[in-house]
Amino acid sequence: MKTELIPLISTKTGISVRQVEKTLALFYDGATIPFIARYRKEATSNLDELQIGLIKSEQEKLDKLEKRKKTILNSIEEQGKLTNELNEAIQNTYDTIELEDLYLPFKQKRKTKADTAREHGLEPLARIIMAQHEQNIESRAVSFVRSKITTVEEALQGARDIIAEWINENKRARMILRQLFDKQAVISAKLIKGKEKEAQKYSDYFTYEDKLSRCKSHRLQAIRRGEKEEFLKVSIRPPEEYALERLERFFIKNDVSVQVALAVKDSYKRLLAPSIETEFASFSKERADEEAIKVFSENLKQLLLTAPLGEKRILAIDPGFRTGCKIVCLDAQGKLLHNDTIFPHPPQSQDVQAMKKINTLVQQYKIEAIATGNGTAGRETENLIRRIRFHDDVQVFVVSEAGASVYSASPEAREEFPEYDVTVRGAVSIGRRLMDPLAELVKIDPKSIGVGQYQHDVDQKKLKDSLDRVVESCVNLIGVDVNTASKHLLKYVSGLGTQLAQNIMVYRNEHGAFHSREELKEVPRMGAKAFEQCAGFLRIKNGSNPLDNSAVHPERYPVVKKIARSAGLQISEIIGNKEVIGKLDFSKFATEDVGPATLNDIRKELLKPGLDPRKKTKVFEFARGIHKITDLEIGMVLPGIVSNITNFGAFINIGVKQDGLVHISHLADEFISNPADYVQLNQHVQVKVLGIDMERKRISLSMKDV
Repeated sequence: MKTELIPLISTKTGISVRQVEKTLALFYDGATIPFIARYRKEATSNLDELQIGLIKSEQEKLDKLEKRKKTILNSIEEQGKLTNELNEAIQNTYDTIELEDLYLPFKQKRKTKADTAREHGLEPLARIIMAQHEQNIESRAVSFVRSKITTVEEALQGARDIIAEWINENKRARMILRQLFDKQAVISAKLIKGKEKEAQKYSDYFTYEDKLSRCKSHRLQAIRRGEKEEFLKVSIRPPEEYALERLERFFIKNDVSVQVALAVKDSYKRLLAPSIETEFASFSKERADEEAIKVFSENLKQLLLTAPLGEKRILAIDPGFRTGCKIVCLDAQGKLLHNDTIFPHPPQSQDVQAMKKINTLVQQYKIEAIATGNGTAGRETENLIRRIRFHDDVQVFVVSEAGASVYSASPEAREEFPEYDVTVRGAVSIGRRLMDPLAELVKIDPKSIGVGQYQHDVDQKKLKDSLDRVVESCVNLIGVDVNTASKHLLKYVSGLGTQLAQNIMVYRNEHGAFHSREELKEVPRMGAKAFEQCAGFLRIKNGSNPLDNSAVHPERYPVVKKIARSAGLQISEIIGNKEVIGKLDFSKFATEDVGPATLNDIRKELLKPGLDPRKKTKVFEFARGIHKITDLEIGMVLPGIVSNITNFGAFINIGVKQDGLVHISHLADEFISNPADYVQLNQHVQVKVLGIDMERKRISLSMKDV
């Protein structure tokens, strides 16, 4: 990247030039965001992942802009129209809109009305009209009546077509209109006649109008989806009289400019307005997409960092009515030990036999917890389990099934369980989600997990990039046991990717468990850079070096040795020794590369090596007797779990098939601008039923005064 772009990135991100420069240097050296944030704090002066991500995002935008400039310059040069002045203007702009305006007059396009008029020799007449000196332009137009131009009006019309194109390609005119659109544009939606019945879910937008600048992102996305499905007709325009008044003020010089006024009106309606409307439709969609992606990313992060139950022996159930409930028993590492099927619900209704079988399996496999999927027959199955009197204390959990069916039918699931059908794989996924949500959910396309808003309508590449970054961040925050992790989990570790993750799996299968981080260097294609990036995030339990099960990077092991030596102890004796660590002055071990931030991280790791920042999961129980929307009554106060967070409120699972919505205005007595500031995914809450719409299957809830 050009060094002159560094101050530009600094201005756009609000991050100092020095920090941007250092961060970009690390990127070009092959470093990842998690690695830079965790292990290069001195270099970046403690930038966090969000700030580092902003720098990367701006760098990518500018790289894309530079490529676009080259394409444009090549195109204009091929036409033989690239002047030194134009070349300089293009090279010096870093605004996408200005760049496209500069290119507009040279852009290859289909034959226009103006092209036809030029072919008929009307450009000189257009120039005479645009000069606005002639008192009687009709008399001047007579000389242009020839060949295919048979009347004065045809000559004037052709000249106006050329002028309209000039106006459309005028940089200043386009900026004037953009400023007007920015302040005054109104987005309006109308129902397309004859589609009332099919478009019912868009009924809020059958006659909708609001300033574009005020239109909430979720509303804009709903409108755009309705338009895409051909239920709504949508437009974005400022009042036409305002636009014409501004353009006339710019182009019209005197009262003899009737033809120019006509050209201005034509240019606005036929060329400028549609063009600028397309820009603003795109910009507003982009902003709405960014907002939706941000919401999705925040939700995904919370979901991935859901409290794990840990290494427990699990009985997991994928509930069902007619086809029965699939049961699997898993050991503490998630290995499948047994699978079975019970039929406690109609039409078979073998509840007594089902309860006996579950009780027997719990005893036989020393089950410590039961995980029940929350899909079809989920509540009924949970109630059945709670009726069983187990010999030992067994915790019962309801687990979200979102995306489990997607995973169970995937090639990855078939590879792991080739001899079992999708129901067994789905039940295994449910059980493993309880043990370690992160390790299991990384196997599923994040879009299938069911959190966020309008995720299928946003820019899919941007969504994927953002979600991949979230998954990468979460995986590296927690750390990965290299001897038990799946290929899906390993591929998100800093510096690895799909191929190296596969190579680690192959090496592990051929040579057995890794005994040290150093042994990772024996993995095929594990070069020095890849090792540097991944080593600190991979954990080895009970290895030859106790630091290998911590977040201390191997490059800092010599520092820890010095710290231990200063206390007269071995490294193994200092780990977890609060008394000794509390007395040590870590600042004595600072160097040019190892500053206070890194030393503080080392200190934390020595106190609690490899500490999982996630909390432990808690048992939750829905209200008894509430299984269907028909069981609800207005005024009821019920326990619930936050299942999704959007810009307009939070969805709550209260144990019926449909999640209820707590609108942002009903989250608290105080004003809330962002629901995510007030609630978290999987949070246990109390809610009051405000409304029940049986026809649309919608439940309105409140968290006020409960």
